[in-house]
Amino acid sequence: MAADPLLPVAVALERILAAVPLMPAEETAVSQALGRVTAEPVRSRRTQPPMAMSAMDGYAVRASDVGRVPTTLTRVGSAPAGGSYGHPLQAGQTVRIFTGGPVPDGADSIVIQEDVDAESENNGARITVREAAFVGRYIRPAGLDFEIGDVGVSAGRAITARDVGLAAAMNVPWIMVRRRPKVAILATGDEIVRPGEPVGPNQIVSSNSYALSALVRACGGEPVVLGIAPDTIEGIQQLVRGARGADLVLTTGGASVGEHDLVQKALGTEAFGPGGLEVDFWRIAMRPGKPLIFGKVGDIPMLGLPGNPVSTLVCAMIFVKPAIEAMLGLERQAAPSSQARLGAALTPNDQRQDYLRATLAIDENGERIATPFNRQDSSMLARLAQADCLIIRPAHDPARAKGDWMAILELSGSLISL
Repeated sequence: MAADPLLPVAVALERILAAVPLMPAEETAVSQALGRVTAEPVRSRRTQPPMAMSAMDGYAVRASDVGRVPTTLTRVGSAPAGGSYGHPLQAGQTVRIFTGGPVPDGADSIVIQEDVDAESENNGARITVREAAFVGRYIRPAGLDFEIGDVGVSAGRAITARDVGLAAAMNVPWIMVRRRPKVAILATGDEIVRPGEPVGPNQIVSSNSYALSALVRACGGEPVVLGIAPDTIEGIQQLVRGARGADLVLTTGGASVGEHDLVQKALGTEAFGPGGLEVDFWRIAMRPGKPLIFGKVGDIPMLGLPGNPVSTLVCAMIFVKPAIEAMLGLERQAAPSSQARLGAALTPNDQRQDYLRATLAIDENGERIATPFNRQDSSMLARLAQADCLIIRPAHDPARAKGDWMAILELSGSLISL
């Protein structure tokens, strides 16, 4: 019997995004909101400034009094920030005012202090204005920044430090955000041990759980590391039962169909019982990462990632990151549109979409050059750490010459450095 065709990356991603749940809303203090995703718009609870205020240190005047200069006015009071002059300004009068001070009724302009000669700093002093002022000069009108009810931060936005400052200025002490999705992470395999533990002659140090945990946290999720399951059906089942209450389950290793690839066998309904794994798909037309399981264990979405560390992380970039963003209600990001010229020729591609680790440089013409590493083995994690980008090659892409334009997924400032 012929094997099922490999599922295109775009189709696999759409199925995953359609299946993951949107997280419920919860309340968080504005002081703790950095990086959280808004569940509803943040609206202002005040108008800022609440009244017309001076933008400079100087004197509040009526523009009609200082149309022709020099002219002399009489100081009748002061309006510091946090204080006010409580009487309407009359013809021939001026009020000493400071930045942030409320503009007195009747005043419609500010003359900066550098443009006057003041007899003294006392009320009743004669103030000679040397520069004419027009209506509205150096005045911040009420509501210049925002008004009551204005949306300061839209829904579905990851809150920045600027957003925190704006929400605080809007007198918003609490913000409704999406709950962080709980992502259970399970590594499988007799051959892996934790960092720092004794390493047997046939074992390697596990990195996938640590990388995935960091990735989940960087994307706004809450990782729950279940541990390392041995290559036994019972061992996998026991640890997966610890994922109850999670919003998404990630496994690494055991996703293929070899003798020791037991994830599907262990979690299927025949072995696991009611609530066992219902597989949607498990073979993707991508490199690295063809053996990728997606389905549900009970009502919890599950992604079974390949065990090779590069395959794990590349699949996480392409599938896990968008899944967490969808669970948080973040707006779907468009497909990567960055491009660079190839720094080396490429042979024709096969039926799998390829993600080539590459360095990124700027040539003498100011163009970006993406040069793939000579070896792209999915066990070579150091190459991924050293890469600046992934060159994205569509399935059946023809041979490419050095200098051809190619789509790239930049890693700097993206997933790896979040």
